[in-house]
Amino acid sequence: MTSNEIRKTFIDFFASKGHTVVPSSSMIVKNDPTLLFTNAGMNQFKDIFLGNIQKPYTRATDSQKCLRVSGKHNDLEEVGHDTYHHTMFEMLGNWSFGDYFKKEAIAYSWELLTKVYKIDENNLYVTVFGGDEKDGTTKDEEAYNYWKQWISEDRIILGNKKDNFWEMGEVGPCGSCSEIHIDLRSEKDKKKISGKELVNKDNPLVIEIWNLVFMQYNRLADGSLVPLKEKNIDTGMGFERLCMVIEGKQSNYDTDVFQPLIQEIASKANEEYGKDEKKDIAMRVIADHERAVTFAIADGLLPSNSKAGYVIRRILRRAVRYGYTFLGFKEPFMYSLVNTLVNQMGEQYKELKQNQDLITKVIKEEENAFLRTLSNGIIKFDKYIQENKEKEIDGAFAFELFDTYGFPIDLTVLMAREKGLIVDMDSFEKHLQEQKQRSKNAASIKSDDWVVVDDRVVEEEFVGYDEMETKAKIIRYRKIETKGNILYQIVLNRTPFYGEMGGQVGDSGVLENDKEKVEIIDTKRENNLIIHISKILPKDIDKEFTAKVNIRKRLAIERNHTATHLLHNALRNVLGLHVEQKGSYVDDKRLRFDFAHHSKMSKQEIREVERQVNSMIREDFVADDKRDVPIDKAKEMGAMALFSEKYGDKVRVIRFGQSIELCGGTHVKSTGTIGAIKIINESAIAAGIRRIEAVTGEEYEKYINKTIDTLDDINALFVASPNILNSIKKTIDENNELKKQVEEFIKKENEKVFNEIQNKKQIINDVNYYECCLPLNSDSMKDIAFRFRGMDKNFLFVGASNMNDKVSLTIMVSDNLVSEKDVDCGKLIREVAKNIKGGGGGQKYFATAGGKDATGIEKAVKEIKENILK
Repeated sequence: MTSNEIRKTFIDFFASKGHTVVPSSSMIVKNDPTLLFTNAGMNQFKDIFLGNIQKPYTRATDSQKCLRVSGKHNDLEEVGHDTYHHTMFEMLGNWSFGDYFKKEAIAYSWELLTKVYKIDENNLYVTVFGGDEKDGTTKDEEAYNYWKQWISEDRIILGNKKDNFWEMGEVGPCGSCSEIHIDLRSEKDKKKISGKELVNKDNPLVIEIWNLVFMQYNRLADGSLVPLKEKNIDTGMGFERLCMVIEGKQSNYDTDVFQPLIQEIASKANEEYGKDEKKDIAMRVIADHERAVTFAIADGLLPSNSKAGYVIRRILRRAVRYGYTFLGFKEPFMYSLVNTLVNQMGEQYKELKQNQDLITKVIKEEENAFLRTLSNGIIKFDKYIQENKEKEIDGAFAFELFDTYGFPIDLTVLMAREKGLIVDMDSFEKHLQEQKQRSKNAASIKSDDWVVVDDRVVEEEFVGYDEMETKAKIIRYRKIETKGNILYQIVLNRTPFYGEMGGQVGDSGVLENDKEKVEIIDTKRENNLIIHISKILPKDIDKEFTAKVNIRKRLAIERNHTATHLLHNALRNVLGLHVEQKGSYVDDKRLRFDFAHHSKMSKQEIREVERQVNSMIREDFVADDKRDVPIDKAKEMGAMALFSEKYGDKVRVIRFGQSIELCGGTHVKSTGTIGAIKIINESAIAAGIRRIEAVTGEEYEKYINKTIDTLDDINALFVASPNILNSIKKTIDENNELKKQVEEFIKKENEKVFNEIQNKKQIINDVNYYECCLPLNSDSMKDIAFRFRGMDKNFLFVGASNMNDKVSLTIMVSDNLVSEKDVDCGKLIREVAKNIKGGGGGQKYFATAGGKDATGIEKAVKEIKENILK
């Protein structure tokens, strides 16, 4: 069987057992603050497990795209070095929501593996939860007895909490689980030691292939377990491992899932896979990371310097680094592998084909940028080696390369080893852990358990499309602590507040009744709950409240949101149908719209887009708001759908004239209320991705008025001029000419000072000593210092200045003093700068400092001379 046939067989099997086939959700998680990426098949069903929504079905099956590179599920460092860990992988799964439980789940898994896939049952072992005294849980006798019906007891292994008790997180649904393991070793090895002894012992050929989770508890914040109202089944089987088993391989990378990519990489590197372990690891890493990056970009995530985007950038750069170091790729190469992956998986995942050009451009640009970073890092590394003669590279410097310049620590270690040096890894790790702790402290949120006020309401009702205020009751709340602040999250039975989603910020407003008023400072959406955030909790949570949205802010947000739809339509009219939305952000001040386009927009194109949008605004199109439209019908209507979004069976369609899109956000009732739009910036944010920033409504008026005021002020400066532009140009030209004259004058003056200092040269302990204590600016002092460096091979220059109440010190020495006397100007100036109540730094041969106490100049100069000329 091929990998595509293996996947199809799994889906077809569970479909025949009454399971609804559900498409994979995006790998990028948008409305769950606890996750950056989909890391398990159950993520898209989380709201069902938590009881936040009505169950659309009771049985489901799918093949889910997953990414494990952050948090507790982080397999990044193992990737490529073993045979079975991956960043991006597919998780085959079947689910039951209050329907069947352990008996059926176990029977289904055994039937599929042994009867359909024809896997030899004599190579299989299963684990069962053995209980945990601390949690007050006992051996899972129920699962044990069901397994006895299919497999001999000597192949059933009791496991501990670590291996056989699955939890969604620190709190939430959880339960015992049974893992199915397979022994892929040779018969000879099996006779030496039983596979039972190697289960969960990290043997690469005795591995877990399927995990059956019996979800029956809820973990509370205090650590206790309470039974769930309904028992659920959540299973996950690694697709790549299953392919290895069925295709008779001993490594996931030897299957047809990875081999097309690996062989393409080998061909481009003029290498043969399987001949050199280090090169093989590099090829496996690149193949794995190519999949992760390609699928992430296809799901709408672009590499960046923050959050999920940074993780993808890091994965891509890790692959480039392996190619650079072990396979000799000095030019971009990963972008050229996209076509191979699309040909292999494009039929199963249409988003790959749809976004192939964009994916290729983004990867190529990222590769070029990182190769420049590598080059700059190597230059900085070599300079450090030249200036520091120690055998150990400072961990602080290694961390600076890593943190500031994106230079991988393993490459620093490799380059150091080539020069017979070592890196102070203890110091590096110390700096790294300090950074991680800072990030953790900044992002940490402590949450109490939800307090349920009314458990009769399963799903809250959102009425914000039609109402700005409504009567509401609190159905649950909890306290959270973030960055030292105590806040409260409140869920209502019905609400007009829009929770932040799809690029639109959340509403603010109040909850009030005749007794009290509570300010809602923000509204978020988490696991399908609309969460109202307040600084205080209402005194009487059982009372009915009026939930009121801040109308002024909401209307401004709606103007900007609707404007993005009109903008999207105009961009496609002006630039072409290749334009697709790649992201947006709208608040009450401005809008931001990211879109696919290959080049910078011209002034004429921007003007035409602006003209078309304003024309649609003036035509005052009334919103055509259709809700609960079947997705297929919506597409027939011409509604634009984004591949980065997951849509349900029924969607909302918003139409303004020619603009028609699927959208869950709030909008104006008619386009005329937008007033007007002004594009204030157009720029590139990634390869093939442009960004427009614009203002509407009141902010448009403010922008125009500010611009007019600026023009009026300029006119006032040239009140007698018949042609303002010519006058400005003439003034700029004259200013540039005067600057040149001033620079020439300063240059000549510096020459005079330099000659005077030369004539006052002192020779102290066989070193030429030059001193300049004059009121010069920093540029002049630096110019003079470097003049000495160009003409004297054995000198010390000390400069001191007190100019406009700014005190400065400058030290410059020849290279021989650095190498022979171990002079370090940077360290020295930090010490002597204390005399002028300041600070400074620099390199070993040149350093500067600034301060505010001129009375310390004489002492500082004396200390410099004594330290270097001793």
